[in-house]
Amino acid sequence: MEQDLREMFKKDREEQKHTIKHGHEERFLKKLEESTPVQKKTDKDWLKIAASVAIIISIGLGFLYFNKNADNTTTVVDNASTEEQKSEFTFGDLSPDLKKVESYYVANINMELAKLEVSPDTKELIDSFMEQLNNLNIEYKTLNIELKELGPNDQTITALIENLQLRLQLLQKLKRKLNELKLSKNEQIIDNSI
Repeated sequence: MEQDLREMFKKDREEQKHTIKHGHEERFLKKLEESTPVQKKTDKDWLKIAASVAIIISIGLGFLYFNKNADNTTTVVDNASTEEQKSEFTFGDLSPDLKKVESYYVANINMELAKLEVSPDTKELIDSFMEQLNNLNIEYKTLNIELKELGPNDQTITALIENLQLRLQLLQKLKRKLNELKLSKNEQIIDNSI
């Protein structure tokens, strides 16, 4: 009852030898050519190209039209701020990625400044940190002028980013100092009350 399957398949293949008739491949290729339609270049090809060009031109004209209408809108602008903005050269003028970096640091600096709680006890400490912050701000403006005059280079861009980082670190250090001062006052109040 036990049979070797390999031998069984081998016998089966030998018994059923099929041969292909002579010229089979040529007949097959001929029928294949007859059944497939031949694509002829027609006048429709140039129509497709013309339609594509027309669409591209109409999109371009649409953008120009909408930009022209957007420019015609009346806006009230403070002249002092526009002159200041024209003279200031920012990261956004160089690349969108640098603009994101600058926006990130400026937003965090402004957020830290907004969180500061000024009291008569902390005024002296805050004033000393604000003086340092003001010096960094003046240096930042100087670097911006240098960037505008000399053009973008790695050293100036790195210095600008480091300036932003230093300002943020300075504000975070001020915040830590204020928290330490607040905690020490709370401990003194607790010690005095006991």
